[in-house]
Amino acid sequence: MRRSIPVVAATLGLVLTLAACSGSSDEPADDSTSSAPAADGGSLTIWVDETRQSAVEAAATAFEEETGATVELVLKNFGDIRADFLAQVPTGEGPDITVGAHDWLGELTTNGVVAPIEFGVKAAEFEPVSIEAFTADGQVYGLPYAVENLALIRNTALAATAPATWDEAVAAGQAAGSKYPILVQTGVEGDPYTYYPLQTSFGAPVFTQNEDGTYNPELALGGENGNAFATWLQTQGAAGVLSTDVTYDIAVDAFSKGESPFIIGGPWMIDSFEGLDLAIDPIPSAGPQPAQPFVGVSGFYVSAQSKNALLANDFLVNYMATEDAQLALYKAGNRPPALIAAADSAAADPITDGFLKVGAAAVPMPSIPEMGAVWAFWGVTEANIISGAAEPVAAWEKMVTDIQGALGS
Repeated sequence: MRRSIPVVAATLGLVLTLAACSGSSDEPADDSTSSAPAADGGSLTIWVDETRQSAVEAAATAFEEETGATVELVLKNFGDIRADFLAQVPTGEGPDITVGAHDWLGELTTNGVVAPIEFGVKAAEFEPVSIEAFTADGQVYGLPYAVENLALIRNTALAATAPATWDEAVAAGQAAGSKYPILVQTGVEGDPYTYYPLQTSFGAPVFTQNEDGTYNPELALGGENGNAFATWLQTQGAAGVLSTDVTYDIAVDAFSKGESPFIIGGPWMIDSFEGLDLAIDPIPSAGPQPAQPFVGVSGFYVSAQSKNALLANDFLVNYMATEDAQLALYKAGNRPPALIAAADSAAADPITDGFLKVGAAAVPMPSIPEMGAVWAFWGVTEANIISGAAEPVAAWEKMVTDIQGALGS
């Protein structure tokens, strides 16, 4: 296997070797205008980022040894992969496989740059929400390897038990005498991702879902339920429980110093809380329904222009969908695995187990293209309501109208 190489070097290698291009994941490949597969079993080009590099490399080595194929890993910045993949695949360039996030799916399928993956019976071996996240029009377009979601992170020294409701959490924080009853990152532009589980507890999801869990572009965050959530935001802001002064950095720092028993956050925060005795709990409902956070799923896509699509499918389904490969990715990125067997092993860590249990009842972040029109209006509206700069119902209804206008509906 050729080890990961910088994009510039990969491009030069393409000119010199005409290495074949097949699907990779998350990273657009610069050397996908390959010739026919090599006589020894074919070749694949895979885009990876630094975090995923060693785990994919190990699986690729086994793949090469067992199939006679060759695999080239192209190391890319994760932030560049989506745009590069969209730009290169239509021209016949790019990788066979790239690493990527599930919420790219709408844009990737709309532009026709990804191919479905054939799982066979193996689909049942994954967390259902991870397969659901990569599904569009009844077909699965990504091989999931990790799931991530928000939960309530609790400092057990300040709160011995998990609160069932938002009001219980606030009361527990006040009883503990902490500076913040509960921490929710907000900022002056808002943070609708973090606030989403609180919003869903009022029965106001962003879009409606079909029976198979996929989304359609019909807004569902308006009406009486949305207005009730907006009114609740105003009440909590006026009471000083929620504040636009609390940014991500302030929230994490305050929790790490023991200034609150609770913070709504994800596994990416845990390393900042070294020395604290933590528990991971469901996010308490502020409204009458369960709080459902978004689930983000990371995985691998196969290029629609791959000349070795069957080989790419084989690599993903039989080499990246193994317990060893998924645990290696888990250890590298600190995100719970999507493969159930690997998730069961990772659940030996109570922190990981807690996030997995909360994620099992969560919902995938919409990957439909229309989601891009929502963010600009959503967060700012929440922040203005919390700060008292806007009347809640009027501001929320204007936000819905503005989003509908952006959607052309």
